[in-house]
Amino acid sequence: MALQQIVEETVTGLGYDLVEIERTAGGLLRITIDWPWAPGSEAFITVEDCEKVNRQLQFALEVDGVTYNRLEISSPGIDRPLRHEKDFERFAGELIDLTLKAPMGENAAGMVSANRKKFRGTLERDAAGTGWQIVWSDEPAVKPGQRISKKRAPLPMHALGFTLDELRDARLAPVVDFKGRKSKAQA
Repeated sequence: MALQQIVEETVTGLGYDLVEIERTAGGLLRITIDWPWAPGSEAFITVEDCEKVNRQLQFALEVDGVTYNRLEISSPGIDRPLRHEKDFERFAGELIDLTLKAPMGENAAGMVSANRKKFRGTLERDAAGTGWQIVWSDEPAVKPGQRISKKRAPLPMHALGFTLDELRDARLAPVVDFKGRKSKAQA
């Protein structure tokens, strides 16, 4: 049985979603898991969840003769990769980092650099409601205590529509607030 199939069957059999499998040259087998998403649920993976999957996978991998030096089970973290349509649905409205496979080229139409491939902005549905777009402004972030002139016009917002096939990488942008967790309404 193939590694992907063994891991996926084991992880989903325990009630989790498989986010990513990574195998390194040093023999590390890293498995990233998460809870299946349902609108309104915000369950987080705990150490106990990782231990449970680790025990079951060690057994399953041994039975199928998969060789590895070290097995690591983890949660997706704050810079979680977005790969599937359901990931984009789940994190619509969040700040993401996006890298295209190819530069903008002529599609940039002078609005942004033609060789630009990386963007940070808010993930949204496109105007038709069938695809995805990232919305951003090139306005520099305001530092705490910084005064902003009321006379200065804000820089325009940009929107870039994309398909999942055009992406090299998409991740949640790791935004850390050391003042504690806030609800989306407070942010």
